Amino acid sequence: MRAISAPLLATLLLAACGNNAAPPAAEPVRPALVQKLAPVAGSAVNTYPGEIRARHETDMAFRIPGKIVAREVEVGSTVAAGTVLARLDPADTGLRLSQAEAQLALALADVKRLRELRTKNFISQSALEAKETEFKSVAAQADLARNQAAYAVLRADRPGVVTAVNAEQGQVVAAGQPVVRLARPEELEVVVDIAENQLQALRAAKQISIMLWASPGKRYRGRLRELAPAADAATRTFRARISVLEPDAEVRLGMTANIVLGDNAGAEIFILPLSALTRNDGKPAVWVFDPATQTVAPRSVSLSDFSGEDQVNIADGLKAGEIVVIAGVHKLRAGQKVKPETTSTEPL
Repeated sequence: MRAISAPLLATLLLAACGNNAAPPAAEPVRPALVQKLAPVAGSAVNTYPGEIRARHETDMAFRIPGKIVAREVEVGSTVAAGTVLARLDPADTGLRLSQAEAQLALALADVKRLRELRTKNFISQSALEAKETEFKSVAAQADLARNQAAYAVLRADRPGVVTAVNAEQGQVVAAGQPVVRLARPEELEVVVDIAENQLQALRAAKQISIMLWASPGKRYRGRLRELAPAADAATRTFRARISVLEPDAEVRLGMTANIVLGDNAGAEIFILPLSALTRNDGKPAVWVFDPATQTVAPRSVSLSDFSGEDQVNIADGLKAGEIVVIAGVHKLRAGQKVKPETTSTEPL
């Protein structure tokens, strides 16, 4: 039997040992919270709901107190200047007018009689002047009574549309208490409430579009007309008024509208949590999950702006339907296998 040399024997032993060695342990699959991308309209991130209002609105009220005996209009009624809106019970004003007119008639008769006596030098000039002064006072009281009687009828002082009714027939109202709100529809605007962190975007917007909920496919040009100098004490928002330029018949008072800032309405924008952001070669990036290989890969993206304290808008680099890791991104590496987890009930 041929002897085996020592070097050959060592080689065989090492090979045998190598064949029996355990394979390296597989890398554990890391769970990852993911989100399936769904686009929003490019301008939706800068969209604010509001209401179509008239620029000029007036609360119509009686100038005297009384009981309403008739209300001639309803919400939505179109009225012309001079149209009767409501009436008060005329009993008291009628009595005061009758009394004033009776006193005026008596004062007029007295002043005529004294004028005749003066022409005959039966009375002094001072006596006539005193009666003339008394007559003027009574005449002024009669004019006041006539005005008070006229104030019992509330009339529209201009053409418009009734947008609110604040009193009903049979109700006793005070002088100046609003009864009907009258709007002039020739100048329309959208009233919106803006959060303080969006004021700069509103002021800097080069283009403002208005979309009606009733006609979502149609846009109207808008212009910032007025911005409140102070925040509302309750809501902590700033009221803005956006004029509707070139409105048509579809724009009606009371409609709900969206104010859209910017001109990128056609672009797709994805909103992600800030926790999804990382950096790749010094640029903003996210980790994209591939369902076929169950692995992740970095993807550089372009940011639009921030939606709030914990959200960011992605303007470019992603597509609808892709799956992005939104938590634990700093512990991932390219090609790593992950187990996707989601808070949504929809399948990935």
